[in-house]
Amino acid sequence: MWSPDFQNRLRDWSDLRRRCQGLDLESALLEINQWWSQTPWRPYYLHWDDHQSWPDPWSLLADNVFCDVARALGILYTIELLDRSDVTDLELAQCFAGNLVLVNKGKYILNWNTGQVLNISSNIPTITRTLDRDKLSSLIG
Repeated sequence: MWSPDFQNRLRDWSDLRRRCQGLDLESALLEINQWWSQTPWRPYYLHWDDHQSWPDPWSLLADNVFCDVARALGILYTIELLDRSDVTDLELAQCFAGNLVLVNKGKYILNWNTGQVLNISSNIPTITRTLDRDKLSSLIG
């Protein structure tokens, strides 16, 4: 359950990252995807054209407003902060079906289906733009 209190959300997010460190990659990604799917959804919080001013992970949790882009960004931040050697590539991708997180060149797709982590054999809609981990790393600080 998603906590309405920032300190509890911060603690829960820290617990999530700690749990995921000990899991195999696919299990960790599934848990991260499911955790972020609990967020209270509200449309139009973040926009791709403003990506240079998107919030850092802690501000994102503090703001507690999650459109599809914000959820994907939270997923990406969580994976990035795990600093796992088995995550070789990480991208945020915009497509007509939503905003996806692509891990390891799209081998794993998150923020599409809350109950599963999809793999590249899935039928991905056309991607219109992407931001890779290098472009988003400045937001983490």
